[in-house]
Amino acid sequence: MAKHQFQTEVGQLLHLMTHSLYSNKEIFIRELVSNASDAIDKLNYLKLTDDTIKASLPEDWKGQIDISFDEADKSLTICDNGIGMNEADLIASIGTIAKSGTKSFIEAMTGDDKKDSNLIGQFGVGFYSVYMVASHVDVISKKAGEEVAYKWSSDGTGEFDLSPCTKESSGTVIYIKLKDEEAEEFATKERIKTIVGKYSNHIAYPIFLSYKEEVTEELSEDDKKSGKEAKKSIEDRNEKINEATALWMQPKGKLKADEYNDFYKSISHDSQDPMCTIHTKAEGVNEYTTLFYIPATAPMDMYRADYQPGVKLYVKRVFITDSEKELLPTYLRFVRGIIDSEDLPLNVSREILQENRVLANIKQASVKKILNEIKKLSKDEEKYSKFIEQYNRALKEGAYQDFTNKEMILDLLRYKSTKAEGLTSLAKYKEAADSEQKAIYYIVGENEKVLKNSPLLEAYKKNDIEVLILDDKEIDEIITPALQTYQEWEFKDITSCEAPKVEQSEEEKKEVETKFEDITKKIKDILGESVTDVRVTTRLSESPSCVVKDTGDAQMAQMMQMMRAMGQEMPETAPILEINPDHVIVTKLNGSSDEDLISDVAWVLLDQAKLSEGMEITDAVSFAQRLNRITAKAL
Repeated sequence: MAKHQFQTEVGQLLHLMTHSLYSNKEIFIRELVSNASDAIDKLNYLKLTDDTIKASLPEDWKGQIDISFDEADKSLTICDNGIGMNEADLIASIGTIAKSGTKSFIEAMTGDDKKDSNLIGQFGVGFYSVYMVASHVDVISKKAGEEVAYKWSSDGTGEFDLSPCTKESSGTVIYIKLKDEEAEEFATKERIKTIVGKYSNHIAYPIFLSYKEEVTEELSEDDKKSGKEAKKSIEDRNEKINEATALWMQPKGKLKADEYNDFYKSISHDSQDPMCTIHTKAEGVNEYTTLFYIPATAPMDMYRADYQPGVKLYVKRVFITDSEKELLPTYLRFVRGIIDSEDLPLNVSREILQENRVLANIKQASVKKILNEIKKLSKDEEKYSKFIEQYNRALKEGAYQDFTNKEMILDLLRYKSTKAEGLTSLAKYKEAADSEQKAIYYIVGENEKVLKNSPLLEAYKKNDIEVLILDDKEIDEIITPALQTYQEWEFKDITSCEAPKVEQSEEEKKEVETKFEDITKKIKDILGESVTDVRVTTRLSESPSCVVKDTGDAQMAQMMQMMRAMGQEMPETAPILEINPDHVIVTKLNGSSDEDLISDVAWVLLDQAKLSEGMEITDAVSFAQRLNRITAKAL
């Protein structure tokens, strides 16, 4: 028998499970039954597509799950006749963290058992959840088409045992030795039936519960009159305890909200009800059924590169794959559910999936259905605010990626702004704008408060022009410029576009530029490569300076942000420094002959302008020293 150490992250997870304060421990049955169903799905597919596997199975093979319990032994056993696991599979599936969702769970853990226990309901952690109720677990498994079976054993602490064993047929047996305090609850017929009925009623394979039942002999009337005592005996029962029908194939009119919600929980491992359910049966050129759910809370691995897709593909009720990321566009990766096609071949490969016209049609129609459902949701402000809180960022990706549905997605997006309380839509922005305005103005950064106090907004406030506040710089800086227009209105970044016009003639503008020509040149010489230019501006009314970028630099900044997102280090582009000719600091500086003072103020004008935009300054110590010198001269 070989001993193996759990991967460190698994050890952390198992520690949480064994000391779990999570109240809904019954979900371990849901998780294990779901795993069993997945294993049968995979073997069912191979039986239809792999002649070797087909030959190794009995002709009358049908998938099923068996559950039994032993009150005296304080144990529960769950068996399936699915694909099974070999030694490598057992180590990969149980000994290490393989799924992105579980990795995200580990990353979200705080070390506080109470807080971390609440995370269990957001994730579902598959097999590991069994240790909420188990003191010891044995897994005996034999992979289809292989000769050797393996036994995996662990008490959920630091290590597990793994050794060859014998097993007649493929599949997996999980023997669960229950903790003393859990045995009374989970080693009982009625409790198991209730849990399976609640979470796994529409698992597509029959679930049988084996138990012993005391049976009292039925007496005839004559026997009763003669005073004969009825004999009692113990009989074995094997009862089917689920519907074993594909829920998505049931007519919508016959299904209740609870049935939809319970099925969602069984396929998503979520403890919350979904935000939306979208059930569609299509007939015509392509015949298919889809059942999609929008989770109430975004999946924890949604922004991981190795995220787990949430949609399973079936062909005529036969499971094909749950790992294909092309079933829906990546911006809809939060959607959970089923696609079941009547037209695809059973032996469809990944390459065929990517090029198949039938699947492309299903995908296109499914996207429309989901977006229409989100549009309906947007009519209810309270519900939609919860949706936006979870998925606004994903929709922004969609507006960037999905040209076909771009306008529809833009209508669904919500933004912070300088005028709206809460969030506004682009349609409301246009509706509230002045009749002469033909652009959508925005500012991008990382901090809402900093952005709302940016000097760059002064001219827009003065002209009563609303500006969108985009405080998710990582995505907004890349996506918003690429959107270009919404209903013929151009998106304009106020850090690179011309400020709203002020009442100033060309002659007056030239006069101001001439008056401040010397000081702008001096400042440019002092700041050197820290700026690309220094110029006077009419965009400021209260602040002495601001930093902007020209159109070419804005495009370069967008490209550089994309490169940084891919992990490449990129230098910052030097900004343009604009100074306010009406501000007392600038007017006094223009008349000064104190070269040291001019140098100090030039740097402070740049640094404070950068700080106002939430940018980093290159030398904080020098900034403080300059402020001290300027203050000393002013006193």
